[in-house]
Amino acid sequence: MSLKIKHLNGDTTFLLTFSPAEQRLPSNRYGQPPGTFSVLIDPWLSGPSTMWHPKFLLSKHIVPSCISTLSQLPEPNVVLVSQDKSDHCHEPTLRQLDPTSSLTNLLAVPAAAKKIRGMKYFPPDRVHALPAYSSKEHDSIIRFYIPPLTPGGAPGEATVTYIPAKMDVSGLHNAVGITYRPPTAAPFPTRYSPPSKSPHYPNFSIPNPHQHRAAVPPTPPDSPPQRPRTLSCSTEPSTISNASSSSIPLSSTSSATTAPSISHQLSHSSHGHYHTPSSSSTTSSHHQPRPAKTLSLLYSPHGLSYSPHLIPYATHHLVPHAALPLTALIHGFDRVENPWYMGGNVNAGIPGGIEIAKNLMARHWIGAHDEDKDNSGLSVKKLRMKKFGLQEVWECVRRECGIRGSCEVRALECGEEMCVRS
Repeated sequence: MSLKIKHLNGDTTFLLTFSPAEQRLPSNRYGQPPGTFSVLIDPWLSGPSTMWHPKFLLSKHIVPSCISTLSQLPEPNVVLVSQDKSDHCHEPTLRQLDPTSSLTNLLAVPAAAKKIRGMKYFPPDRVHALPAYSSKEHDSIIRFYIPPLTPGGAPGEATVTYIPAKMDVSGLHNAVGITYRPPTAAPFPTRYSPPSKSPHYPNFSIPNPHQHRAAVPPTPPDSPPQRPRTLSCSTEPSTISNASSSSIPLSSTSSATTAPSISHQLSHSSHGHYHTPSSSSTTSSHHQPRPAKTLSLLYSPHGLSYSPHLIPYATHHLVPHAALPLTALIHGFDRVENPWYMGGNVNAGIPGGIEIAKNLMARHWIGAHDEDKDNSGLSVKKLRMKKFGLQEVWECVRRECGIRGSCEVRALECGEEMCVRS
């Protein structure tokens, strides 16, 4: 399976494409191979971005985006908006999306979701406010059901999780975690019972590509009884249904406790691969299939402290779902500060990114939100910035991460794409 990351502008607009292992199967009418899950992040292509008033802050791209309109992209399964500020939630760019699309769902932080609904451009049932993550609330993780590649195969699952900072005056610091376990053409060796429907979140039924646009996806392998927020998702258009959308667990439930570093909970095998310790002495390969490797990505353009904010997500979601080491971290390199009375830290930069990359053993770190923009306004006069070159970042990673410092550091140019395979 693979993850493609394409940088669409010089700032923090990305297109993520998660794909299963290559299969000789026909693409759907959207040109996407079966099992693909795509996410468009914080689209801002052209035009100015303002905060409150142009006299306070006005930003413009210096380098043009690599596309002129979103219609040049395949329709994504998800449009993710991580901030309500216009450099993340840019109304003219969002209006380039097809409001009648039955494929795309907009997931946004609560303030951005309110702003997007206020545009009155998208149907209300296509705009969803992301709940804040809680390790005690299964419904705080949005889950996407991905139909099997072939009849009789195992379905996949993608998750989207919003982790906001606590007591953040600026309202800028958060992270969004995305995991992807691909569907397969072969079934799992054991079966699970499907989870019950969550009454707190709308369920979407996605037509199975092997069933002439059936209204409800086929019953997947069974899973432990729990009530996650579930959005069924595939590369086919969706219709709203009252039927339960099912997903299956990525691994058996783990009772791992919070620890300063998740890497301490992983043992290193003789073959050089990290793996999670057994969660129960009663679990064996004869009764439970070994969990499939899960791709994982953390997007935090302004930064978020690993402790205490990210530890619960890493402990209770990434570890039991076999999603570590982290496949990719999208996080800024440059550190930006405002005076305390204007909110203080704007971008955490290298110090915050190093902490996350080290503890989650990130395989790749991609820079974000470091664009040299044309900025003007009162807020710019008080701004202090410390810029870091790619070589400086790499040296910091090597120094801080020690023997685990096998993290590739990339600063993707506008229009550049990288592919991570697992």
